[in-house]
Amino acid sequence: MKKFTIAAIAAFALTATSASAADLVTKAKKIAPPDPPAWDIAFGSAITNDYIFRGITQSNHNGSVAAYFEPRYNVNKDLQFYVGLGGASISFANRAAAEIDIYGGFRPTFGNLALDFGLWYYAYPGGECFNAGVPTGNCAANGNLPINGNVAKKNAGFYEGYAKAAYTAGDFVFGGNFYYSPNFLNLGAEGEYLSGTIKWTAPSSVPLPTGVGAYISGELGYQWLGTSDNFYGLPGTPFAAGIKYADYATWNVGIGYTYKVFTLDLRYIDTNLSRAECNAFTSDFTARQTGDVSSINPGGFGSNWCGSRFVARLSADLTLNTNVK
Repeated sequence: MKKFTIAAIAAFALTATSASAADLVTKAKKIAPPDPPAWDIAFGSAITNDYIFRGITQSNHNGSVAAYFEPRYNVNKDLQFYVGLGGASISFANRAAAEIDIYGGFRPTFGNLALDFGLWYYAYPGGECFNAGVPTGNCAANGNLPINGNVAKKNAGFYEGYAKAAYTAGDFVFGGNFYYSPNFLNLGAEGEYLSGTIKWTAPSSVPLPTGVGAYISGELGYQWLGTSDNFYGLPGTPFAAGIKYADYATWNVGIGYTYKVFTLDLRYIDTNLSRAECNAFTSDFTARQTGDVSSINPGGFGSNWCGSRFVARLSADLTLNTNVK
């Protein structure tokens, strides 16, 4: 697949004290909570049965492993700067087998409102070019993709700017996310993604095994896509200069369990893309002749990379200052 990645969304929880303890606090001098250590490093890893990015598989519906490393600098308890390096195993149409992420930004907080602003670069090393109609580089030698004749650029790397917000209200966290890329997946097309999220974390009154937490969460998002460059155009048609990709909606809902630094997330994910629209967008190397004909997909090949999927993901996340007991 020539296109997709990685994207995730964070949340938080609070507790309360007894009435007798509150009475003592009112009679004593208030002590400000300590600031977090100035420097910290977050890191973690994950394994999943399918790497889904905005509703579309990046691993050809196969398993994937991922890891990340994120140094952080806390100016104070309300402002954090960070950079990060991550990676995941993938299966793209251009034969790239790995995604490398480089990102950075800052996270201010205002009471129960947490914000996050930054820039993310997605690299896909090891890709090959497939398009016999463009006699440049190794494209002419490789020809089109076998089986279905789809095309794919050698370089699918791109960057996105993003803004995120999360507001905590009791056991609930309400979130919003916006991403923008001037050249999404190096297709020549702009891309904008907007989503809303909600997460409910089970309070202590819910009977769970000792040390185990639970949550239910969901997301509803919409991906806008522009027009590709002529590499993906259809010669001899009105789309010779490029094709307008279909905008689409994606959604997911799931339940998760936490234990110390571990999280098991079980999730249903889907989109409203047709098989024809999915094939035109992804250049799926497994797409078969299904009769899914459209103006931007005249060959009738259809892809299942954008359909419904159940995903199980086990991850471990901690920081140098995490106290694991």
